[in-house]
Amino acid sequence: MSYRTGTFWQPDVTVATVVARAGQFLMVEERVSGRVVYNQPAGHLEPDESILQAAVRETLEETGWRISLTAFIGAYQWKAPETGQQYLRMAFAAEPLQHDAGRTLDEGIVAAHWMWPSEIEALTDRHRSPLVGQVIADYLNGSRHPLTLLQSL
Repeated sequence: MSYRTGTFWQPDVTVATVVARAGQFLMVEERVSGRVVYNQPAGHLEPDESILQAAVRETLEETGWRISLTAFIGAYQWKAPETGQQYLRMAFAAEPLQHDAGRTLDEGIVAAHWMWPSEIEALTDRHRSPLVGQVIADYLNGSRHPLTLLQSL
């Protein structure tokens, strides 16, 4: 693959939010490839939307929560060992604003839960990927960067 020949590789760009409330985190229980796993509210960047818009949209679609992004936690690159698919995840800290309990959640979502860090850690073997624990660990260790680091022109 070479840019000079017009062929190139591109990872899936995803977003995830760490939504915190009174020491708990908003987590998504979802069905993926026949397994029930846990993840932050997360999903793919869609055409013509900014990374920040994607994070807000995915959180609403997967949990019914409207949020306000407060900080950029970090960017994470990961290769799924089963498929070889590669991901570039942009992770954000957020605060919950309002819950729409009647909202239909995305296909595959079993439920959204508020969970303590110890509960999330106890489910490590059921995390959708190692990104789940790493993003939470970085959040708990104080990783916060201004949202202005991400520009959409």
